[in-house]
Amino acid sequence: MRDPASFSFIAAVAALSVFSATAQENFESWAPLKDPFPSTGGGGIMIHDYDPVVAAGKCSTNFRAIEQNGTVYRNAIVFDAVETQGGVLCTNGKWRSLDNDATGTTPFRVFIKGGVKRGSGD
Repeated sequence: MRDPASFSFIAAVAALSVFSATAQENFESWAPLKDPFPSTGGGGIMIHDYDPVVAAGKCSTNFRAIEQNGTVYRNAIVFDAVETQGGVLCTNGKWRSLDNDATGTTPFRVFIKGGVKRGSGD
């Protein structure tokens, strides 16, 4: 039978390792947002006019998604705004179409610090 103190120590080290790996991500190393930039959904769709603003614990912006053939989709997105590393991380993005009832989520994140907006996928 293992010593309960050894098990507790191992569990604490494992939990600290998980926390440390997450805390190590340096958001300031992300490239500044460009206009336009490729959609995380692929398919050659480019995202235009993406300019998140932080207010009331959320980051939000309207934007256009434009297909290669010129078809334009007008959308809005809202992220959770999390204070971290001296800035704000916009995460857990939920978008909706302004033209119809399409909705979705995105893995894309934005980090805002000192007026500079950086994208996780850029």
